[in-house]
Amino acid sequence: MAKVKYYYDQRSLSYKKIERSGWERFRNTALFVTAAALFAFLGIILADNFIESPKEKHLTRELENLELHYDLLQKRMDNLAVVLEDMQQRDDNIYRVIFEADPIPSSIRKAGFGGVNRYRDIEGFDNAKLVRETTKRLDVMTKQAYVQSKSFDKVIEMAKNKSDMLASIPAIQPISNKDLTRIASGFGMRFHPIHKIKKMHTGIDFTAPTGTPIYATGNGVITNDPRRRAPGYGLNVVIDHGYGYETLYAHMSKVNVRKGQVVKRGEVIGFVGNTGTSTAPHLHYEVVKNGTKINPINFFHNDLTPEEYEQMIILSQQENQSFD
Repeated sequence: MAKVKYYYDQRSLSYKKIERSGWERFRNTALFVTAAALFAFLGIILADNFIESPKEKHLTRELENLELHYDLLQKRMDNLAVVLEDMQQRDDNIYRVIFEADPIPSSIRKAGFGGVNRYRDIEGFDNAKLVRETTKRLDVMTKQAYVQSKSFDKVIEMAKNKSDMLASIPAIQPISNKDLTRIASGFGMRFHPIHKIKKMHTGIDFTAPTGTPIYATGNGVITNDPRRRAPGYGLNVVIDHGYGYETLYAHMSKVNVRKGQVVKRGEVIGFVGNTGTSTAPHLHYEVVKNGTKINPINFFHNDLTPEEYEQMIILSQQENQSFD
């Protein structure tokens, strides 16, 4: 039951009942409801900003846990990047060096992802930059790991062919030590016996009697026609050993092979002679790597003792007159 309120009338010196009009009751009710709504709104704002609900507390703990795990993942990615870089260094500087293969260009290892925006779907969020950079880093590392995996496949293939490569690369003297008179001239600038000027001597001259056997220094295939004399070289044999290597044997008196024939290391391919621009019986021997003539002195390691090899180096470096 609603309470009845009274007021004291000083004129009549008596209490009278307070009677409100409909408008006053409506206004008072409206003011009460407005004030209640305002206080409720302020309470919600304060609670939303300063008081965490149980659900918010749960989400906060979950976010903190995710941040902790994200930091741990970042450290693991750092460690993985170090391991991957070490694998790349060993691949380029050890494995590929052993098998005489070119290193993988940095432009291939470090290549990024071009084309369309791969990360459009993660834009517009509070942590978009963090997620985007992490995703980019993971993509790059994934590609680097793929490139490294393919490189190791190639290294494994080269390892399987290592025995064939070792048998093919020139590794012995073309003339046996027992038949060798001396090394007349080595690789480098030498005085030409016919032109009487200093010229680049692109091989090593082994002096030996006419008819001394000449041996293939590695497995390979005869690529020239040994029956035809070449200007300067006379009767000569060229062997393609594969892996970028070729050898040339010049000034022969007689050849023992034909074009296209497969030969093995140590097989007799011809005999010492004095054909072409030669001034005395000898063998002019060249080693070619990827089209460039290089010093053959580095390819006699299979059949020489360390002392013999050291003596061979000393003799080949003497600036004497060549025989061709």
